[in-house]
Order: sequence, then structure tokens, then C-alpha cells
Amino acid sequence: MTVDKQKQHGQASLAELTSNDSFALRHIGPDAAAQQAMLSELGLNSVDELITQTVPESIHLKDSLDLASGKTEQQALAYLKELADQNIVNRSYIGTGYYHTQTPNVILRNILENPGWYTAYTPYQPEISQGRLEMLLNFQQMVMDLTGMEIANASLLDEATAAAEAMTLCRRANRSKHQAFFVADDVHPQTIDVIKTRADYLGIPVVVGNPETELDATEVFGVQLQYPGTYGDITNIEKLVAKAKAQKAMVSVATDLLSLMLLKSPGELGADVVLGNSQRFGVPMGFGGPHAAFLGASEKLKRSVPGRIIGVSVDSRGNQALRMAMQTREQHIRREKATSNICTAQALLANMAAAYAIYHGPDGLKTIAERVHRSTSVLQHALAGAGFETNDTYFDTLTVKVGDKQHAIYQRALDSGCNLRLIGSDRLGISFDESTTPDDLTDLFSAFAGENTALNAHELDAEIIAGKATGISDEQRRSDEVLTHPTFNSYHSETDMLRYLKRLENKDYSLTHGMIPLGSCTMKLNATAQMIPVSWNGFANVHPFAPKDQVQGYETMIKELGDALVEITGYDNISMQPNSGAQGEYAGLLAIRNYQQANDQEHRNICLIPSSAHGTNPASAALLDMKVVIVACDEDGNVDVEDLRAKAEEHSEKLSALMVTYPSTHGVFEEQIREICQIIHDNGGQVYMDGANMNAQVGVSKPGEIGSDVSHLNLHKTFAIPHGGGGPGMGPIGVKSHLAPYLPNHVVSPLAGDNEGIGAVAAAQHGSASILPISWMYCVLLGKEGLRQSTEMAILNANYMTEKLSAHYPILYRGRNNKVAHECIVDIRPLKEESGISEEDIAKRLMDYGFHAPTMSFPVAGTLMIEPTESESKAEIDRFIEAMISIREEIGKVESGEWPLENNPLVNAPHTMVDLASAEWERPYSREEAVFPSEATRVSKYWPTVNRVDNVYGDRHFICSCPSIESYQD
Repeated sequence: MTVDKQKQHGQASLAELTSNDSFALRHIGPDAAAQQAMLSELGLNSVDELITQTVPESIHLKDSLDLASGKTEQQALAYLKELADQNIVNRSYIGTGYYHTQTPNVILRNILENPGWYTAYTPYQPEISQGRLEMLLNFQQMVMDLTGMEIANASLLDEATAAAEAMTLCRRANRSKHQAFFVADDVHPQTIDVIKTRADYLGIPVVVGNPETELDATEVFGVQLQYPGTYGDITNIEKLVAKAKAQKAMVSVATDLLSLMLLKSPGELGADVVLGNSQRFGVPMGFGGPHAAFLGASEKLKRSVPGRIIGVSVDSRGNQALRMAMQTREQHIRREKATSNICTAQALLANMAAAYAIYHGPDGLKTIAERVHRSTSVLQHALAGAGFETNDTYFDTLTVKVGDKQHAIYQRALDSGCNLRLIGSDRLGISFDESTTPDDLTDLFSAFAGENTALNAHELDAEIIAGKATGISDEQRRSDEVLTHPTFNSYHSETDMLRYLKRLENKDYSLTHGMIPLGSCTMKLNATAQMIPVSWNGFANVHPFAPKDQVQGYETMIKELGDALVEITGYDNISMQPNSGAQGEYAGLLAIRNYQQANDQEHRNICLIPSSAHGTNPASAALLDMKVVIVACDEDGNVDVEDLRAKAEEHSEKLSALMVTYPSTHGVFEEQIREICQIIHDNGGQVYMDGANMNAQVGVSKPGEIGSDVSHLNLHKTFAIPHGGGGPGMGPIGVKSHLAPYLPNHVVSPLAGDNEGIGAVAAAQHGSASILPISWMYCVLLGKEGLRQSTEMAILNANYMTEKLSAHYPILYRGRNNKVAHECIVDIRPLKEESGISEEDIAKRLMDYGFHAPTMSFPVAGTLMIEPTESESKAEIDRFIEAMISIREEIGKVESGEWPLENNPLVNAPHTMVDLASAEWERPYSREEAVFPSEATRVSKYWPTVNRVDNVYGDRHFICSCPSIESYQD
């Protein structure tokens, strides 16, 4: 029977039936009929015709990507499971800030594996983010309590970069004339590595030494200590703080949160800044990340603390409401004058760590800490009895002097499934955690003392209890109470914890509710199949510094993803180390500067940046001591090529780089991008192409073939790692071959290549490696055809939405043939002039219609930037368009005077159940118009939990700790 005959009889071929398993069909929202309907609205016959009209001929790829076709979910998961199983998951005693942890299943299933938590966006719109904001506030409270500091942020990327931020914080805040920064030699080695990298181009001399003997003789503006130290000793930091303060130096202390359940807090001992990593609070090691770093500081530094800080404010009814404080947005406001380029936190992991503390409570955490410390004490006493010398003070880490027996003992431990830390040529490190058992202690003792020796852990523990000294003296022990807030003392049963997590989740808007149409942020589908491998044992429970022969599956997966990204971008090499987009910017510029330095061009320090650029671009340049020169944009939103040419020629002797986003931040493919790149190269500079808008390029064009030298890739945008409510992210960089020797390396776990002398930009060699399987799955599932189709659909959806909205709102910029790329900018300024209604009013009113707001006032003040992505269906896009049209009609009622400017649904938005139930209703519109403005909201209603948040009140009343339980009841 022929194919035509089969179809006549309702049959299909095996190939056609198999094609229904294509992941692209699940990932891409519009089906064939919907695509044709959208094309008809644009007056086009095919997607190919749209791409030809939209993408400049000079950059349009003629051939398909040299990648395999897409696999089914079952095929991809089966192969990736083989790779995960190649990783050897030993019991890890390596420490250095990374530990086995036991994630409570209620947290694993209801936060880490729950799209209600991991698909939400950064809480810039607080009215629909109150649950996440509350948990992040809990995180801040936890950090403040344990560190003894008066203020804390809502997480940083990792401990090492947090230490680098602390160094620059100390330099900003301290008016000392001294230029150097002192780092204790018992700080974790990866932290020292990152501090040195950050300090280099900032002109900060870094002195690494023993603070006991060398600090007095060194004039410094700041000091970095580790407490407990990397080798386990509990340093007398109170004495060292006094030494530092005697020369007016500020002191930053890296610490371990679990140890602070037993040890005096650094705040009590005089620290100005306290930082560390919350990984061991329920977040798997994941070969290095993602984990939520923390940074606490004294009250006097509250306006200088980097990163996001959650603050307490009120809404328009005077009820308590949470929101992000001003410094969160400072890089967008201050640009090259910003104190940090931070744009991403680790919100999802901070939420997990806070939930871990809540679930265990102060008593449970102290029990865990005592158990870890007791395990360390038992082995220390056993080793001492066998003639081994160790550190006398300790919380969870022992450094054992073993002389020429190092290799033999290390190997015996390996043979029994234990990874120890190699220190020098004659010492071994052992770090314990909550998973350590008495049997583990027996295995470890046998590795040191020999197989014929035996350790009775329980018997030795009884002797310790009976009076033998432990590694923490009475003078070092903590005496104050911590985590006294009711939140940390109320949810210890799984039933209570489950309901608390669900209550917070229900307050937040995520992709589980509907489209999040944020321009530049690409809030696309994060498929369930892509997320599953993150929790697998072979990926989740691997130490980043495990022996390389134990991580072959990880290395294969990372190489395969890297090879795919090289093919997609047209670059020659890639580094996976940067663990955020802003870190990718920094690492890319660092590669350029190191390349120029190696070629006797260190004087090149001018960075040209278009006026439309993302705020992190100039902030990243400033971190490398580059002078930013702004390039104008023309009236169509493109880079003003003649202004660029003039400034490139004017600064040709010192021109280092151009930072340009493509497609542009204004949402169009600039026709002259090749000429722009050539102008920079002709004047001796390098081209950094920001990869924020790569979702409009994959399979259609390649930045490495356009003329750029380096790009970062936001894997949490284009390549489907979820945003996690404000992080994690990954920002690997692709480079042309001449920049490859200047990619970041790593002092603890060196990477293959010829970049031996280059320092690290993140704590782990592959950044947040445990979320790389998500992007690996994305690329493998879609394959070469699906990757291009995704780009095409992102462009189709954006142009369809633009066309439909343009009849009601002015569209600010369009490119060739009146087309946009994958996003459009709606100009609200003319409407505001006519009606008084602002872009913020529209953003808040969209919440009543069941939508997250688009990107507001970026890259142009008074606008809304909208990106539908390829994952949204035509029905969802139409729902959004209908909401925008309805809002335009509401604005018309304000313009006509039917509704007064000071009292209408837009300025009062969003509306809550409190509004619906209020006894009085003195408004010129009905309750139904307020809360059920569309047919869709009658079918399924998302309720904001607070009314419009008062940002001014929050800025004036800077409160970043948990309110009293009475305030919640009120």
C-alpha cells in the first residue's frame, strides 16, 4: 500500500509515527496550523520567508548546524544515565567548603524538583513574588543569626567570588591610604585564586601569608581570614581582628555556617564582613555548584553590600509586603560607576538552605553540628593514639601528618571508597559531614593505621564524653541563642513543612501559571526531562575536586556540551567556569585584557559600549579598570556607525574592546554588524558580543563568524536552565583561538589547555556543573533541526505579537522590512503624556489579567520590552495580546475622563482578595472589573497576595530581617 493510500485509510508510515516523539514538538508552542495563521497575519507564506526578511543576508547561515538530529527523551536520558553512572561517587572527605549533605525529601521534591519554585523569575515584581521573597528573607535572617552580623544579602554566586566582593567592599568602605589586601594562608586555595584574579586589574596587591607573624609588618586596607581554616584549625580571629584594626584595616571572615552552631560568631569577634557557602545546608555538591554563597556585614556597610537584599515594606493598604532593596538594581542605574556587576543570585539554592534550617530548627542544626564534631573528635583521638599528629583545634576537619606514607594511606582510603585531601607531600586532610557514620570512622582509621587495626567508635566516643578534650575549647564555644524567630521553630514535621512550602509557592507567579513575557530574559520552557538528571546520584553527589578518573562521565558530558556550543556559536574554544551571565562578561573581558597584556598592549583600556547596553556591560568593564566610552544609537535603535567609527579612531591607540549585544538590546538585527566588528579590529581592538539575545541566533547565524572574538552564553536564557526565582545561572564564554590561552584555569583542579598561568573566576573549575546536564539535554533533544526551529519560532512569535500590538501601541524600534528579532519594545511614553498612565501601571495591571509584567523601562525608560519565546502557544500569546488591548481600552477611559487619573484600575493595580472582600468600595469601577477583567481570569484566576508595594517606604525604612510573628498576624 502506498503512502497516499495509507493516508486515505487513516494510516501513517513508521517514520511519520516515530516523528511524533520529537522533542521539538513538545518544546515549541505553536503547531503547524498556528504557525500558518501567524504567518498569514504577517502577510507571509513560510517561516523561511520570515527569516529571510528579518535576518541580514550577510550573516545568515547557508548550511545547517553540524550536529546530530534530535533524540527522544527516552534515548537522551538513557545515554546521559550511562554518563552519570561512569562517575564514581565515593565518600568524600576532601572538604574545602564542599560536603556531602542529606537533602530532606520534602525540600528535594517541593523546591528543587518543583517547577513552581524553579521556573519563577527574579522578584523584580514583588506583588507576585511574596513567597520567594519570604524564604529569601529567612535566608538573610539565618545568615545574620549565625554570623552575628547586622545585615546580610540574599545570596551570591559562590564563596570565592563572595570573598572577591568582600575585598572590593573593604576597599570602597575603608578610607585607608594603604593599597594592599592581606589574605591568610589558610584560606581555601580556590578562594585565594579568585581573589588574585579579581585584584589584578583593580591594582590591588594581594599579600598571602601567616597573619599571626606577618600581618603586623604589612600595611593593608583589608584582611581576609578563614574560620575554621582550610586545614581545620580554629584560628583566634579575635586577636587577628585586633591586629588589623590597629592599622585601620577592615576584616572579612570566610566561615562555615554549620560550625557557627557551636563556635562564637565572627560578628562577636569583631569582623566587618562575613561570607561563606551554604552548600552543606541541604544542597548537593554537584561537582561544584550551584550553591548559595552568603555575605553579612555590619550596619554601617548596609548601603554598600553587593548583591540582592530583601527588605520589608508595606503595600498601598499599609499591609506588610516584601521587596528587593535598591542596591539590587544599582548596576543598571550606575553602570560604569557601579560597585559590582552582579546581576544573578542563587535564589533557588538559598531557598533550599533556608528551608533546611527551618525544617531542622536550631536544635536540629545543633545536633547535626555536634554529631559532625563528635565524629571528628573520635577519629582525632584514635589517630593520636596510633601515633599520628593532627591539628589540636577543629570543628570538622583534621590535617594529619603522615610523612612518606602519604601515597600508601591515600590509596588504601581510595580502595575502601574514600576520597581524602592531598596536602603538600606529607599531609592528608579529612573533613566530616552529617552523613558520616561510625562505620566510616572505622574505614578511615584502618586506612591510616593498617587493615589489621580496629576502631570501636562508640567506645572511644564514650571516653570523650567522660572527659577527654575535644577540638573546641570552652572559650571558643558559642553561648548566645540563634534562630529564635518563630519561623525556625514551627515547621519540623513533614506535614507542617510541606504546607509551609506550598503556602509560599502559592504566593508566587511562575511558568506554571502562564507566560512570563520578559524581554532579554527568555523565560522559555524548562522541560521536565531536562531537569530529571540534576538529582541523579552520579551528578548530584560528586565533589568538585574529586580525582579526575572518578569524574569521566561529567567530563564527557561537559565536553559534548562544549563541542555543541562551539558549533552553535562559531567559536573555537569554550570555558564553562563563569557561573552567571555577568561573570561571563567579566571572564570574556578578562581574556581580552590578558591577551593584550601578553602582546605588549596592556595600555589598551578603552571599552566602547553602546548607550543601549545592559547595565552589567559597563559594570563588568569597570571591574577590569577599563575606561568606558559610550557610543550613540541612531533613531532606529541601531549603533550609530559613524559615531562608533569616530570614537574607535579617536581612541585607537588605547582601544581595548567593543561590547555589543546582538541582536541589539533594542530587539533588532543590525544590518551593519560585520562593519561594526571590522571597525574595531581595524583600530586594534577586540569585539565582545553579549550573548543575552542568542535565542535569536541559534542555527540562524553565528557570532564567531560575524566578526566577534568572544561571547558569553546565558545558559539560563537560550539553553533552558531555569531562572530559579533569581538564580542559578551559567555564563560560559566562547572565544576565537587567539583568546583560548587566556581562558580561566583553576589552582586546585587545573584544566587541560595552554592557559596554565591564568587564574580562576569561580570557586569550581566548571562553575555550577550540576546544572549543565539541563543544557546538554536541551541541545541533544532538539538536535540541529530543532535548535533552528526554536529560533525561527521565537522570531515568528515576536513578530506576530508585534504586529497585533502595533494597532494599539507604538512600537519603538523595528529592523529590516519592519521586522523585529525575538522581542519588541512597546513605547508607553506617548500614552503617559496623554493619559498620565505609566508603564508601571500597565505592568501591575497585567497581574490582574494573570500575567507577569514584561521588562519595564529597559533598555529605554518608559517602555515595556516583550519576549514571548518559542515555547508559548498561539493561544497564550493571544491571551496576552487581548489583555494588552483591554488595558489600552482602560487607558482610553482615563483619557476620556470616565475614570479619574488618581482612581482607576490601572493605578490601583494589582487587586487582591482583600479588595474583593473589603466592606467599602469607593471606586468608579466595579469589583468584577478589578479582579475579573477578562474571560480567562474567570476560568482560572491567579491572585496577587499584596497590593502595590511602596518602594519609597522600603528605601526609607531599611529593614532586611524577619518581622516579628505579630506583624504576620496583624
